[in-house]
Amino acid sequence: MSDDDYVYDEASGEWVAASTVQDAVADADAVVVRDAVGNVLADGDQVTLIKDLTVKGAGQTLKRGTLIRSIRLTGDAQEIDCKFDGIKGLVLRAEFVRKR
Repeated sequence: MSDDDYVYDEASGEWVAASTVQDAVADADAVVVRDAVGNVLADGDQVTLIKDLTVKGAGQTLKRGTLIRSIRLTGDAQEIDCKFDGIKGLVLRAEFVRKR
């Protein structure tokens, strides 16, 4: 939509720019992922494990304090995708990590 387009906002009873409405809809659809302490996580962040975690299928335990680099958000508010040596497709719950 161009800058000349306006949309009637029924909630406020005013005409607002269409670009403003599109930005508001995009912000409402964004998923906010928070770690165990409440910090907001983003793609590429480094996190530290706050609990020993047994990885199913890998026969390995990730110890508390392990650093995980370059996380990716999955679109779910509680899951993050990450890489770790020897484990492919590792998905962690955000409640078990802390932003570094």
